[in-house]
Amino acid sequence: MQRRDFLKAGGALLGAALIPYSQTSKAASLREQGWRIFEVTTKVDLPADGVARAWVPLPAVRETDWIVPMGNLWQGNAADMHVMRDGKYGAEMLFAEWGADSKSPAALEVVSRFAARDRNIDLSRPGKAASLDTASLQLYTQPTRLLPTDGIVLDTALKITRSARGDQEKALAIYEWVVENTFRNPKTQGCGLGDIKFMLETGDLSGKCADLNALYVGLARAAGLPARDVYGVRVTESRLGFKSLGKSGDISKGQHCRAEVFLNEFGWVPVDPADVRKVALEEPPGNLSLADEPVSKARKLLFGAWEMNWLAYNFAHDLVLPSASGPEVPFLMYPQAEVAGKRLNSLDAARFKYQLTSRELTA
Repeated sequence: MQRRDFLKAGGALLGAALIPYSQTSKAASLREQGWRIFEVTTKVDLPADGVARAWVPLPAVRETDWIVPMGNLWQGNAADMHVMRDGKYGAEMLFAEWGADSKSPAALEVVSRFAARDRNIDLSRPGKAASLDTASLQLYTQPTRLLPTDGIVLDTALKITRSARGDQEKALAIYEWVVENTFRNPKTQGCGLGDIKFMLETGDLSGKCADLNALYVGLARAAGLPARDVYGVRVTESRLGFKSLGKSGDISKGQHCRAEVFLNEFGWVPVDPADVRKVALEEPPGNLSLADEPVSKARKLLFGAWEMNWLAYNFAHDLVLPSASGPEVPFLMYPQAEVAGKRLNSLDAARFKYQLTSRELTA
């Protein structure tokens, strides 16, 4: 089905309506304030080999300073399609199920819209942020299966922060340590897993964003700082001059995990040491040192700022997919699927076919 037909075929559309960009009364003023509106389309195709299920992540992070979801639409030939929400982290997903008697390949298309604007916190001007509520404080300081906060993780965090005074110095010390001691490994599958105990015990501090930023989050929690991973996908090119930190059009391999740390005088502060290491490896001409200008620029920027050419899905760790036969997933950043009770590998394009595309809405 053509994109224009999908939006016009009212009888075939399901789900909460998208907020039309052209009908947003504040569209012009939003642009003046730095907001941009994007649309991401996810298409999933599964073999007709028995009961099939799919879970497609939806935008669920609503932070009125930098990202606001604007609704979802979906269509497909599944017998059941509906939105589900994780009660612990608030992660949202479209769940679809096809019966064993399905005669055709399982097909699903999801369109999500969101508004975003760049974040840049002036850390030289402390304010008085609202404190975290008790539930959030507990959630974002507790260990997870892949992010323990004791043993070698605790020992490493205490060594890194032993000279730091206050939460801001602790957060910065951990950021600088991760930047200095890790590196991006292009051979890591997908975004990595984020098994930080294994990384520290083996001394192999390589990986991709879900490894390096998870290391930041785990060390921050071990040091007593609330911190969280934010799982999402890049949606357009960088306007800050970083060729390596953008993705547009086909964003099927544009998934990216970021991190946040809560500082008492600022609230949630964006950080991204993994992207500093991505710039070092991939920014032309490649294999740059930390002293090279593009890397030093990214290093300075990415403690306290994010360019919002990126969609934030959720904060969820160790997620149990509803109605799934397979094990929990460490995070929900890729579409997930099962066929005949067997979990498909989201990184195996030959067996599990899906495509994500993005576009910016300007008129």
